[in-house]
Amino acid sequence: MGNSVSNGTKASSSCAYSLQGDSASDGTLGEKALPSDPQLFQDQFDEVVTELTERDMTDPALADALSRLRDVLVYNAPGGKRNRGLSVIGSLRKLVPPAQLTQDAVRRALLVGWCIELLQAFFLVADDIMDRSVTRRGQPCWHEKDGVGLDAINDLFLLEHAIYRLLRRHCREQRYYVHLLELFTETSFKTALGQSLDLMTAAPPGQTDLGRFTMERYKAIAKYKTAFYSFYLPVAAAMHMAGIESEEEHGDAKRILLEMGEFFQIQDDYLDCYGDPTVTGKVGTDIQDNKCSWLVATALQGAMTTPEQRVELEACYGRRDDASVARVKRLYGELQMSSLYREHEEQSYRRLQKLIAQHAHNLPHDVFLDFAKKIYKRNK
Repeated sequence: MGNSVSNGTKASSSCAYSLQGDSASDGTLGEKALPSDPQLFQDQFDEVVTELTERDMTDPALADALSRLRDVLVYNAPGGKRNRGLSVIGSLRKLVPPAQLTQDAVRRALLVGWCIELLQAFFLVADDIMDRSVTRRGQPCWHEKDGVGLDAINDLFLLEHAIYRLLRRHCREQRYYVHLLELFTETSFKTALGQSLDLMTAAPPGQTDLGRFTMERYKAIAKYKTAFYSFYLPVAAAMHMAGIESEEEHGDAKRILLEMGEFFQIQDDYLDCYGDPTVTGKVGTDIQDNKCSWLVATALQGAMTTPEQRVELEACYGRRDDASVARVKRLYGELQMSSLYREHEEQSYRRLQKLIAQHAHNLPHDVFLDFAKKIYKRNK
């Protein structure tokens, strides 16, 4: 069993990790000695871009390709809330006492955080192509930019492969290196499976089949497409970096974080329909894309819809014309979906708190509570 910490408290010195190659001369860093984590994280991105585009490959024949890589990184990796990436260093600070956290350890945690943000960018570029989305994070999707188009498919490969170059260079000498590689590759595979479920559940345009939109299928999509990489990955990475390798403790964390990921995906689905694009940075397209969203899956449960409403939903859902989309949204209004969502949000938050109290036996509760507070009642 790996090292563990007591409920609701930071790790004791017995739980801290020592980094190979580190020594007292590296200096230890208390939290007050550092700039804010968001500032450290931003500074690390500038270093990542320079490393990948100027220091990594120096063959002059690759100059144009490396310039393209820089454009891809700068356009797609920053932006967003960066909760995934920042959660690595945030979680590590709760798992390791400040006196044990060296400058090199902080730097590696920031870098692993950016690897998760690169994975996120890789998934989003691919998702936007498949969904024919127009905007992302308040700007045109990468494939919508002049001169990009389907060349974006190769660009997303660049984003993915950059992850493993960074991990190899900065973490290869650490005892958790193989754990990180397995974590990233396994998470990527599960996310791709979730995307497959999402695509398979959406019938071809003009061929809506409401029988596909079950709550069971919805939960599977949310778990595999979103929860593993958005919630479990950053915390599990921090746990490995802190020397916590117990299957029991990782299992406890996974149980909590996958539940949190489902809650997050339901929020995303609600905001896709009801969010303000000037705030969310994205024009929602779940209705047009025939997606198995929480809204349509909930509407189809039990006797929520009358036979007439179901017929109308089947006639309008998955159509791209404005009139059909507006009619689906009116149906959601008639079914009081907004009120149902608010009720579900409150119930989910209380359930998460109970789950944390019951299952985070040997892990600091703040690792999970801070994550939950960041997403509770979010509007983007």
